[in-house]
Amino acid sequence: MKIIVLGAGVIGVTTAYFLARDGHEVTVVDRQPTVANETSFANAGEISPGYASPWAAPDVPRKAPSWLLMEHAPLILRPKFDLAMATWLLAVARNCTPDRYALNKRRMVRLAEYSRDRLDALRAETGIAYDERMRGTLQLFRKRYQLDGAAKDIAVLQSGGVPFEVLDVQGCIAAEPGLAHAREPFVGGLRLPHDETGDCHMFTQALAGMAQALGVDFRLGVKIEALAGQGGRITGVRTEHGVIVGDAYVVALGSYSPAMIRPLGLRLPVYPVKGFSITAPIVDEPRAPVSTLLDESYKVAITRLGNRIRVGGMAQISGFDLSLDPRRRRTLTHSLQGLFPDAGDVAGASFWTGLRPMTPDGTPVVGPTAFDNLYLNTGHGTLGWTMACGSAGVMADLIGGRAPDIEVADLALARYH
Repeated sequence: MKIIVLGAGVIGVTTAYFLARDGHEVTVVDRQPTVANETSFANAGEISPGYASPWAAPDVPRKAPSWLLMEHAPLILRPKFDLAMATWLLAVARNCTPDRYALNKRRMVRLAEYSRDRLDALRAETGIAYDERMRGTLQLFRKRYQLDGAAKDIAVLQSGGVPFEVLDVQGCIAAEPGLAHAREPFVGGLRLPHDETGDCHMFTQALAGMAQALGVDFRLGVKIEALAGQGGRITGVRTEHGVIVGDAYVVALGSYSPAMIRPLGLRLPVYPVKGFSITAPIVDEPRAPVSTLLDESYKVAITRLGNRIRVGGMAQISGFDLSLDPRRRRTLTHSLQGLFPDAGDVAGASFWTGLRPMTPDGTPVVGPTAFDNLYLNTGHGTLGWTMACGSAGVMADLIGGRAPDIEVADLALARYH
C-alpha cells in the first residue's frame, strides 16, 4: 500500500518508520527543510508515561487566576479575537471535572505506557541512540499542599499498575543528588522509577535515516497546500510541486492539522499552546540532574541530556506566535538555578520556543476519520515524545487491518461527536 504521511516531526517520522517496517511504500511531506525542525526540536526531553495528565484538571479553574499573576507564571494567556481560542478554552473548562479528569488521564496513561513498551522494543531492535537514560522521573513539590494533592494521581497510577515512590526531602536527594545544593526549599516528591529521558530531535533524525534505509521517501522543504477529497475518500495531496497520490493518508501536522482538514468538513479541536526551553552545557557535574525533575510550582521540566541540561515548560496561549519572550527565559533559569544552582552555563544556554498541539481533553487524536483512507495522528500536546512510538504502532495496526494491542476507539476523532 502507498501511504502519504503529512508532517516530519517525531510523530510523522515514527509513523513512517512503523509503516515502512510493515512493508508499505511511504512518502513523508513537510514544509521544513529537515525533520524534527519545529515542536520536536528542543522539547523538555522526558518520556514520562506515568505523568501523562490532562491540563484540564479539577483545580485548574481555581489556580489559573493566580498562575496568570505570578512573576514566573506557568500559564500565560494573550487573549485576542480568535473564535478557535475561545472555543478551545471553553472545551478545556468543560473537562475540568473529577470524572472527566480521571477518564482522560486513564486513557492517556494507557497510550503512554504502551508507547514506552514500543520504544523499548524499537531500541532493542535497532540500537538507536539519542542520549537516552532510564533513571526515572521525580515530580518535586515545594509546598505541602502539592504533595497532599498528589493523591488523585497516585490513585490512577495504582489502578494502572504503574510503579511509584512517595519521597521525603532526603529521598528526593537520594534520587537526584544535585538537590543537596538547592537554594530553594522543597518538601518531597513523587518518583516514577520506570520513566526515561532522551533527545527527541536526535531520536527523530536517527529514525528518519533508518526509515530512508527501508525506502521511505522524504520530500522536505515542500509546502502542502490542500487535501483533495471525493466520494468519502482522499484522492491526493496538492503541494507546491504538484499532486501526490496514495492509497492512504496520515495527517501528523501538529498544531497545523486542523487547518489542513477543515476544508474537508472535519473539525479537529486542536489548538497551539506555546512552550519554551533553554539548553545549557553542564559545567558542574555533581550539581547536575541525573534524569528528569518536574518542578511542580512552575510546571517546568529539568532534564539531563548527555552533557547538557534541558529546561522546558510553561503554557502560553497566544495562537501561532513564535516570538521569544525574555521573561520566559528568566522563569526557566530561575527554576534551574533554584534547584540545581550553577550546574549549567545558563548565560551560554540556547533559547527556543515551539507550539504544542493540544486537545481540550489532553488525549491525542489517533485513528480514522469520516474519510475511509484518511487517518489522524496529532494533538499530543506536551507528550508527543512520550507517546510517539505507541501512536505510530496504533496507526500501523489500523492501516494494516490489525487489531491494536490496546483499546483505541476512544482515541479517534469520533469521540468529539
